[in-house]
Amino acid sequence: MRTPVAVIGTRTPTPAQEQAAEQTGLLLARHGLTVLCGGRAGVMEAVCRGVAHGGGLSIGLLPDTEPEAANPYVTVPLATGIGVARNALIARAAHSLIAIGGGYGTLSEIAFALQFGRPVFLLEGAPAVDGATRCANPDEALEQVAHTVLRLPVSAAT
Repeated sequence: MRTPVAVIGTRTPTPAQEQAAEQTGLLLARHGLTVLCGGRAGVMEAVCRGVAHGGGLSIGLLPDTEPEAANPYVTVPLATGIGVARNALIARAAHSLIAIGGGYGTLSEIAFALQFGRPVFLLEGAPAVDGATRCANPDEALEQVAHTVLRLPVSAAT
């Protein structure tokens, strides 16, 4: 499956959120799924670090005009120069989204994703939003993504 799974979230994660993001990236990479994120710090850097450790591919859709603004773990930095408008692009380009923590930017990405009919899965401190599915941990989020992306039964994903 070449359509990426987006992992979104706060720039200032708690240790638990950072750990959840890194584990999520690792799991997605090990299952051959490409990860899309905002490419900067916090949850975005942690998920890219996990993807790198899992030997996977991460795409950072940056708000900046310079690709050097990406965190050091992004495989493919794409400098859009469109600021927070990139949130809509992340939501549109991804097959599904996993949110970890977050504030208004994360809320906007969740809202766009739901408006575009994308499944949204919530982890570790992500804001509760009607239409999104709360997951207990990264393993459960992977199961849900596998169910929506690969059409596997939930129990067969791991």
